[in-house]
Amino acid sequence: MKRYTKYIRANLLYFIVGPILMLTEVLGEVLLPYFMNLTIKHIESDGAKSSYVFIIGLVMIITAAIMMFGGVGGNYFSAKASAGFAAGLRKDVYCKVQEFSFANIDHFSTGSLVTRLTNDITQLQNVIRMALIMMLRAPGMLIGALIMALTINSSLAAVIAVVIPILAAALFGLIHTAFPRFEKMQLKIDSVNSAIQENLTNVRVVKSFVRGNHEIKKFSKANQDLKDTGMSAFKIVIFNMPLMALAMNITTLAVVWFGGKQIIVGTMDVAELTAFTTYIVQILMSLMMVAMILLQSSRAVASAKRIGEVLDEPLDLSDENATKKDRKVEKGSVEFRHVSFKYYKDREEKVLEDINFLVQPGELIGIIGSTGSGKSSLVQLIPRLYDASEGEVFVDGINVKEYSLRHLRDGVGMVLQKNVLFSGTITDNLKWGDENASEEQIRKAAENAQADGFVTGFTDGYETELGQGGVNVSGGQKQRLCIARALLKKPKILILDDSTSAVDTATEARIRECFQKELKETTKFVIAQRISSVKDADRILVLEEGKIVGFGKHEQLIESCQTYQEIYSSQIEKAKEVSA
Repeated sequence: MKRYTKYIRANLLYFIVGPILMLTEVLGEVLLPYFMNLTIKHIESDGAKSSYVFIIGLVMIITAAIMMFGGVGGNYFSAKASAGFAAGLRKDVYCKVQEFSFANIDHFSTGSLVTRLTNDITQLQNVIRMALIMMLRAPGMLIGALIMALTINSSLAAVIAVVIPILAAALFGLIHTAFPRFEKMQLKIDSVNSAIQENLTNVRVVKSFVRGNHEIKKFSKANQDLKDTGMSAFKIVIFNMPLMALAMNITTLAVVWFGGKQIIVGTMDVAELTAFTTYIVQILMSLMMVAMILLQSSRAVASAKRIGEVLDEPLDLSDENATKKDRKVEKGSVEFRHVSFKYYKDREEKVLEDINFLVQPGELIGIIGSTGSGKSSLVQLIPRLYDASEGEVFVDGINVKEYSLRHLRDGVGMVLQKNVLFSGTITDNLKWGDENASEEQIRKAAENAQADGFVTGFTDGYETELGQGGVNVSGGQKQRLCIARALLKKPKILILDDSTSAVDTATEARIRECFQKELKETTKFVIAQRISSVKDADRILVLEEGKIVGFGKHEQLIESCQTYQEIYSSQIEKAKEVSA
């Protein structure tokens, strides 16, 4: 719980004022039955004409007004405290997720992280709000009503001594049963969120394959599982209310029964029994409040555990051991020394094995190989999206682990296989490369990426709004915008991971030509499936099953690398078939 104290301190005033204001409501609830007792006794003895009744009535009205002020104020500040707590926690969890490496993210599903950032934190917010409203009110009412009940008739108050232990035992059993069920329910919410997120992200694929009914069935199953698990958990909550109501009614009947006997023998009057019954109800109501808080807390504890898993996730990549945090990438040379890599540390199979090569600043390096040969994995080690399992990666002669992640990644521009654009204008998206870029710089980057032509063809030009994920532009247009975004960053190392696959060969040739003219001092890595995309590179790196099987110019590889020869031959034959 220590991790949450910072969020309490940030909203400390609200955490203090809210419960204090609630105490005024409690004080009124304890005093009103007492005033009523005095009024009934006075009416019985002197009649209703006395000014005393008017004065007591006025006091009761004033008390009720103060109670209303305290109740409204207490609820307001409690809501503000819980909302501030949740906002601070949500921000920190989100910031922690932003620090995750790809390996860290692999530990959680996207749907699970969404649930933890929304539903789980909301559960904590709700229980804090409820606790602030009731944390002083429930015990205050319990103590106050108990004192007043003992003052009126101590022997009759013994009924409570019998009821409280029974209720406490029942409540303990309910909470013990509820906690694992709520924990399981949160996992089912993860599954539903994952199903929704996956379906909406890939809705075009679903429709193109006419798999709507399949997705509906899959979602229905996840939704039904959540319903069943939720009902299993909420049955405990549902059972709690009738149990408390039964205890309240039985206790009230017992008080009326034994109190009625005392009235008959003259040891207690009607006014005292009326006030005593009200206090007994207040005592039981306070116990019901405690029960509600504890049951809600069992769900909140399950949510807190899940939030803690995110906050406690050890970062796979950090600057903790970096000795050159202020150093920036200046030239762009890249060297791999005996590098091996695997995604899961506890598995034997390696994605890359004993990779060795040196790239000089400004070189254009083509990377080619069959699907699954490790091309994307190799370039992702340069900006430390993953860390090498064995060996070392150097940039400008410095181990990448010695740089701060910010400075290293600032020096590397990367266009991933999956091109992603965000909601907003084209300008907004391109400014991801440089948020301070001028219109001229934006347009220049777009021209080099061969994107300016189609952008200016839009009615709103660079102010055209892109849908979520860039759904209103084609695949080739999306790729060129992503390249422009990377160019605007002015990186010392530029990585294009199969980023022109949706672009026609003529446009791709113009992009390569611009690279040669405009990015002479930038080291460029181009992953491609087509040999035509890399044959003019300074050198071509050929991968097969995670190993380098060739590294040299196109002409050299045609002579010496069997894998490259096979790829070249298959593409030449395919080109002949198409032309025929």
